Amino acid sequence: MDVHGRIREVLAETIKDDEGSVHRPLSEGDFVRALQRRGIIDDVMRDLHFTQVCHHFAESPSKPAGHHVDQDTNLDPSRRYLYLQVLGGKAFLEHLQDSEPLPGQVCPTFTLYLHFRNQRFRSKPVPCACEPDLKEGFLLEIHRDSFGDGSKMVDATAMLSMCDAVHLVLIKTDTSGETTLISSYFLDWRMVLGSPSCKTCFAVEMMGVGNESKIPAGVLTVSLELFPPLQETLNTDIIVTQQSLERQRTAEKERLFLVYAKQWWREFLEIRQSHQSKLVKIFAQDENGVNRPVCSYVRVLRAGRLLESPRQAARFVSLLAHERASVVGGGGKQEQWCTLMAFLCRGKGDCEDHATLLCSLLLGFGLDAYVCVGTKVNSGPHTWVLTRGTDGSITFWESLTAHRYLHRPIDPDAPPLVPQPKPSSPYRTVGCVFNHQTLLANCQPSDALELCVFDFQNQSRWKAMSEEALKSVCAPGSTSSLPPLPPLCASSLDPAEVSNHLELEMRFLVSEHRKDLDLATVWDDHLSYLLSSALTAYEMERCTGVSCGNEEFQDAVRRAVPDGHTFKGFPIHFLHRNARRAFATCLRSPFCEEIVCCRGDHVRLAVRVRVFVYPENACAVWMMFACKYRSVL
Repeated sequence: MDVHGRIREVLAETIKDDEGSVHRPLSEGDFVRALQRRGIIDDVMRDLHFTQVCHHFAESPSKPAGHHVDQDTNLDPSRRYLYLQVLGGKAFLEHLQDSEPLPGQVCPTFTLYLHFRNQRFRSKPVPCACEPDLKEGFLLEIHRDSFGDGSKMVDATAMLSMCDAVHLVLIKTDTSGETTLISSYFLDWRMVLGSPSCKTCFAVEMMGVGNESKIPAGVLTVSLELFPPLQETLNTDIIVTQQSLERQRTAEKERLFLVYAKQWWREFLEIRQSHQSKLVKIFAQDENGVNRPVCSYVRVLRAGRLLESPRQAARFVSLLAHERASVVGGGGKQEQWCTLMAFLCRGKGDCEDHATLLCSLLLGFGLDAYVCVGTKVNSGPHTWVLTRGTDGSITFWESLTAHRYLHRPIDPDAPPLVPQPKPSSPYRTVGCVFNHQTLLANCQPSDALELCVFDFQNQSRWKAMSEEALKSVCAPGSTSSLPPLPPLCASSLDPAEVSNHLELEMRFLVSEHRKDLDLATVWDDHLSYLLSSALTAYEMERCTGVSCGNEEFQDAVRRAVPDGHTFKGFPIHFLHRNARRAFATCLRSPFCEEIVCCRGDHVRLAVRVRVFVYPENACAVWMMFACKYRSVL
């Protein structure tokens, strides 16, 4: 208790004692010895309790394993660590007028997410304020890239050559659970290599995103410390020179690529006058307003054991909500592609974010996948994913819904009486396709999808960019400005627990709604349980495209509903776990309202909720409302 007060007393006594003797500057060691003599350090150490926090990530080959971590201190003595502490925030002026939240009051929160060399962390949510109480420590392991040296502790020279930044993403969550990206910042941590005793503290100006990327959102105070400290710290000039060289090298590579891209674009326009209007995307702006080649948004991403198949990967991506970047005022859609870390932390994004993530996952599953840029029928520009089979078959994947479409082109030279395939996909035109290594522009006479032949080796149909040029700016590690690829993170939700909780909430809402209508509510637990198999079958069908288990469900319901009784059921699917929002949506359907407000003889109600969890806490929420009652003519 009151350890700070006791420490202050000891320090005051030590200074007073020293004044009586010969004046000399007091060192940190003098104070530590004084605290040890009084037994204060022993008391504090005895009362400290360490808890082990586990983070489950996808398997990744980049982090060498096999070292035992001391469970009490969470430190492996054969590794080097960077301890990053956030000591608070200030100048978040958007929240200047916010009043102090009352105890127990639900209020908007800030959460800080970190990614560093295949490790991901998240802070506790804190109430939004002008000076948010963001105080959290993160222990980041600094490991070598090569497997041969993976077991050795990194030295100063090796750390100096690591240009991987610590990616900080600040997310605001409002009272209804909606998330907003506040800031995305890349922190170069290497200044700690030149700090005395390998400790440093400084302010980080967190800039806004999109149109506000030049305006500060707020300031975080950050402290960095190396464990164990270096025997000899580096000269600050060496660190500054290294950072400057990396910037120059990156700027030169980007300049050369821009020169090449302009030349390539001129050649493409000379092929045909109509190419001026084709949707060929070479660069895209990220959340910080930085122009990057589109190929750099796609990487080979392996999900370890978190996703088991390409179709399950498509299902996972479709569960991340779709939201266009917001625009202040009119002027239509603002295009903003997001870094993968920002997209995953926010849990929602535009069609480009979904398509690049799905393409990355399909590449990880060994498919020949590309992102298509084009237009949809009755709608504007759109992106989706294409995979090519070894037999030449072309499949389109809609990343927002996980629907798949087999492409069968129309032959314009076929005789008029020959039957032509009807278009099965919702896409109208395609301007270009790209992945992590390739960018191909469509130079066929028409960019209409139904006439398009996806023979990428045919240079008269597709104009390819130089793979070497793309590799110089898009390959992992090619430039220091390229954001590192974060691993997918396992869900922290217990599906049974969240399903039960949501089901109880839905039961309460149904009972209250019926009470307002002067109707009694009698629940049939057995019927509720039978609905589970139907919900599992619906989710399996969304994942695999194959329907199964329906016969057993129908047979079980027939047995549970007596002769002369009527059964009605209404299934519905959500991407969120907000019970009140879900119930309001359900009541908008006349079928559901008919069940919830059912009147009759011997009415029994049932509701079942199944939450299927995916990586990144993405959820497929299935609900089914049902009732049975005696038919009275």
